Amino acid sequence: MVLKLKRIYEDYSPSDGYRILTERLWPRGISKEDAHIDLWVKEVAPSTELRKWFNHEDAKWDEFQERYKKELSESHHFEDLRRIVSSHENVTLIFSSKNESHNNAVVLYNMLK
Repeated sequence: MVLKLKRIYEDYSPSDGYRILTERLWPRGISKEDAHIDLWVKEVAPSTELRKWFNHEDAKWDEFQERYKKELSESHHFEDLRRIVSSHENVTLIFSSKNESHNNAVVLYNMLK
């Protein structure tokens, strides 16, 4: 299985394979037709409280990862995502954050690898 990360504001490519949006909120300025999303898993996105607390501040990255992993461990939705990802040969986790190295999709990617 090939697993990749991609920002939703990058151009769609058929080589992305099965595209999974990992955000709780739909990305601004992107129509659903242009997004080419196969599955939106808002249930595995960080809770609103955690997302607001983190606020994409690099200094909070380590603690964010721990808190987010704890949320995921307490939900069956992550295991559902794991099964979905493993059933496809080529999967791209889609995120909207400007920070490409510190966001929830990175945590998901690392947990799914």
